[in-house]
Amino acid sequence: MVITQTSERGRRRRGGAADAVPPPSRDVNYRHLKNPFPQMEVFSADQIADMHDTSLRTLEELGVKVLLPEARRIFAAGGARVDEDTEMVFIGRDMVDAAVASAPKSIACRAGARHRDFTLELGSLVFQPGAGAPNATDLERGRRPATGQDYLDFLKLTHHFDVFQMISPQVEPQDVPTHLRHYFTTQAQMELTDKFPFFFSRGTPQVMDCFEMLSTARGLSDDEFRSNAHCYTIINTNSPRTLDIPMAQGLIDFARHGQMSIITPFTLMGAMAPITVAGAITLSHAEALAALTLTQLTNPGAPVCYGTFTSNVDMKSGAPAFGTPSHFQASLAAGQLARHLGLPWRSAAGSASNINDVQAANENQFGLWGCLMAGATVIIHSAGWLEGGLTVSFEKLVCDAEVLNMIAELCAGAQAGAAEIGFDTALSEVEPSGHFFATSQTMERYNTEFYQPHVHDYANFGTWTERGSVDANHRATGVWKGILNDFKPPASDGDRLGALQDFITRRTAQGGAPPES
Repeated sequence: MVITQTSERGRRRRGGAADAVPPPSRDVNYRHLKNPFPQMEVFSADQIADMHDTSLRTLEELGVKVLLPEARRIFAAGGARVDEDTEMVFIGRDMVDAAVASAPKSIACRAGARHRDFTLELGSLVFQPGAGAPNATDLERGRRPATGQDYLDFLKLTHHFDVFQMISPQVEPQDVPTHLRHYFTTQAQMELTDKFPFFFSRGTPQVMDCFEMLSTARGLSDDEFRSNAHCYTIINTNSPRTLDIPMAQGLIDFARHGQMSIITPFTLMGAMAPITVAGAITLSHAEALAALTLTQLTNPGAPVCYGTFTSNVDMKSGAPAFGTPSHFQASLAAGQLARHLGLPWRSAAGSASNINDVQAANENQFGLWGCLMAGATVIIHSAGWLEGGLTVSFEKLVCDAEVLNMIAELCAGAQAGAAEIGFDTALSEVEPSGHFFATSQTMERYNTEFYQPHVHDYANFGTWTERGSVDANHRATGVWKGILNDFKPPASDGDRLGALQDFITRRTAQGGAPPES
C-alpha cells in the first residue's frame, strides 16, 4: 500500500509549491510481517505439558466421534481403534506424535501474484478480516441478510488494505443459491483479487469445483497445484469431541491435493467446553490434534495450520462473549501449546457488540492483543466482526484496519542509525529553546516519517467542528465508499477468466453442486 502524506506546514512554508509538485510517497509493505512483541505465558511449562498429556489421554481413552466412514477407515488403517457401532475413534499418542512430526513447520502460501506470497511459520504474522457472517451492516443501509453485492464489496475492501494478506469468507451471499454459491465466490476471488483465496469445505463436489476453477484461472497444471498451497479452508470441529462429515471430508480433500487446512475447534467455556481456561484449551487441543492426525494419515506432509478459537459465554444469558480476560488467557495458552508442537497457528479477535461502538472497539482490540502477545501466526476476525460473528460491518472493518495498520507499522521496528539520531542534521542545528520544524532532518522526512491514518482525525476541536463534527464511525462510511468507487481489480488473463466462466456455465447447467452434510 502506498500512502501519500502531505504536510500542511510544509505547504505554507514553501508558499504553495507542494500543490504543484506531488509530495514524496510513503511506501510501506504490510505483506510480510513478523510479530515483534514478546510472547506472554499464562501457564508454566509443566502445566502446558500436563495439558498436552491430558489431550493425548483424552484421545486414547475417551476418543473422538467421527461421522464420516472414510475418515474412520483412514484412522483404522493408521492404527487407531475404531468402534463402528458408536462411530468412536480412539487415537494412540504414537499416532499423534508421528502426525505432528510430519506436519510442516513452515508453509509457503502461493497467491495469485508473487508479491502476494507469504510464509506461515512461528513468528510470522498474517491478518484476515471477519469471516462467515450471515448478515452485513453499514450506517446507510442498516443490518440485513448479506447479499452477493455485499460479498463483492467486502472482497474489494479486503483487497484494498495491504494489511489483510488472506481472503476470508467475509459474509455468506444469501441471495445466491447454495448449490451455485461456490461458483460465485470463487469467480469473484479470481477476478477481483490476487490475494490468497478461501474455499469452504462443504463436500467433495464443491471442493473439487473450487480447485478446478482456481487452477483454470491461474493456469496451474495438476502437479503445480499440488506442489504448493494455493488456497485454504477452515475446519471447525463440533465440540465436544465430534468431527462431522463435511469437516472430515474437507480435511481429507485438502490434504490429498496438498492444500492447507486451518484446524479450529470453536470452544466456548461453560458451553461446549469446560468452564475453565485450562479445561477448555485442553479439549480444543485434543480436537485439533485429532484433525491434524487425519490430514497426515491422508497425506504425510500436507500443509496444516493448528488453530483455536476459545472464549467464554455470558453465564447470565448463554450468549458468546469475546474480547474478555478469559478469551485473552485462552489465546495465550493456545500459543504455548502451538509452540510446544512447533506448528504455525491461528487465533482470533472479534466482538460480541451489536454495533460499531466503544464496546466493539474495546473487545476487538483486547482480543487482538491477546493474539499478538500469544504469538499467533494467523489472526482471523481481526476487522469488521460484530455480534459474535452474525454480522460484518463496513464501518468497523475500516476502523479496525486502522488499528491493524498501526500494528503493522510496529512490526517494522524503529531505526536508530546516525541518520535517525541526527546529531548533524537535527541536534546541532537547534539552539536551546528552539524548535525542530525546519531542521535538515525534518525537512527531509516530514512527508514520510509518520503513519498517516485513513479514519482517525488529528484536527483540534475547533477545526473538527468547522468540518461538521463528523465522528470516526461516519468518517469510515466515506472511506469505504471511496475505496469501492475507485476500485480497480488486479491485472488478469482474459483467456483464463473466459475458460473459468465456461466451466461455471457448464457446471451450472449440470445442476451445480449442493453442499453435503
